[in-house]
Amino acid sequence: MRPLVPLFACVAPLLAATALHAEVWTLDRALTAAHEGNPDARIARLRIEGAQAVEQQARAAWFPQVSVQSGYSASNRSMPAFGSILNQRAFTWTTDFNRPGTIDDLNATGTVAYNLYSGGRASAHRAAAKAGAQAAEHDATAVRQQLETATVRAYLNLRQARAAADALASGVRAYEAAVAVAQARFDAGQLLKADLLNLEVQLAQTRETLSAARHQAALAERAFLFVLGREKATDGVELPDDDPAFARLVAPTTYDPSRRPELAAMEARVRAAEAMVRAARSGRQPTVNAFASYGYDHGWQLNAHADGWTAGVAVEMNLFDGGQTSGKIRQAQSELAQAQEQRRKLQLGLALEVEQARLAHADATERLAVSARAVEQAEESASLSRARFEQGALLSADLIGVETRRLEAIVRHASATADAHLALADLRRALGLPLFE
Repeated sequence: MRPLVPLFACVAPLLAATALHAEVWTLDRALTAAHEGNPDARIARLRIEGAQAVEQQARAAWFPQVSVQSGYSASNRSMPAFGSILNQRAFTWTTDFNRPGTIDDLNATGTVAYNLYSGGRASAHRAAAKAGAQAAEHDATAVRQQLETATVRAYLNLRQARAAADALASGVRAYEAAVAVAQARFDAGQLLKADLLNLEVQLAQTRETLSAARHQAALAERAFLFVLGREKATDGVELPDDDPAFARLVAPTTYDPSRRPELAAMEARVRAAEAMVRAARSGRQPTVNAFASYGYDHGWQLNAHADGWTAGVAVEMNLFDGGQTSGKIRQAQSELAQAQEQRRKLQLGLALEVEQARLAHADATERLAVSARAVEQAEESASLSRARFEQGALLSADLIGVETRRLEAIVRHASATADAHLALADLRRALGLPLFE
């Protein structure tokens, strides 16, 4: 084993340095990981791509449509065969119309078509598709803001769970010290057996509570990784003692929810519904299309070939369709009215959400100040009570009560701290503001 000692002496500092330089999970790093790996963020990006594809389809109406087709056929039927003869310009007066024989034809045709007028249908569809793409982008912004709030919540829950476990661990150490003092006093005949047992029972109960708290911390860590879209952390989940990101999380100066991306998305959907009403009304307008084609025919039976072209303008107007166009217009108008009412409902809901978030933030801020003062008082009271217990001037039951109140104050303060940060993040999300200034 002796030759391994120098090797371990060399490797140990490297391992220690690696542990010291392990990257901690700051809030900024967690937000970046959530934007990249969370499934909701990826789904939002895919929805934007889908909406942009629909807009691309709508823009296609403003471009000419070009197609090419080709085919080979052979027939001895009068009409197909005679048509092939004419297309190959091989007709003679000796051709028997009833029995032309087997005639083959290789045809290649290119066609160009362009819509000159459609009653505003193409413009309406393009406007609706553009509004749909804008709505998808605003929806993605809303998803990002919700994801950021969820990340902050998971981050703070993990900090709070670990702080509660640390507080209980300090309580276990305090009770262990108290039991040691009580044992010494009992051995000296200065303490009753019942008082010693009370402290030992309280120590066992605190250890049990600590075990449950550590389990909750493990679950909070798993929930934190879930929000980030990760199954596990390769370097562990280590949080900084004081994350500077929370210093940039400041209270808003206005409580106007007009910047909410959900509202902007709803406005875009209203515009899309208005465009669909115009598209439905275009069914009562004529449609004008221009077209041109060029074709080439070749036949081996007659050893003939020829080319030709066709060009023209077609006008189509629906005079009567049994009320189908009227039904489409009524349907589009109904969907527009629904979208407008949904916008109004959203506006009312956002105003209520902002007020709830504002009151929650005010309550959390007040509880944070009260809990901080309570921790100071509980720590001072516990320190004095321990000294009195060591001197035999305090009963074990009184010491247990003091230590219990100290632990409760620490846990409540950790909860109030997390609630204050989370309430502020939720308030900024309710106003449609970015998480950080």
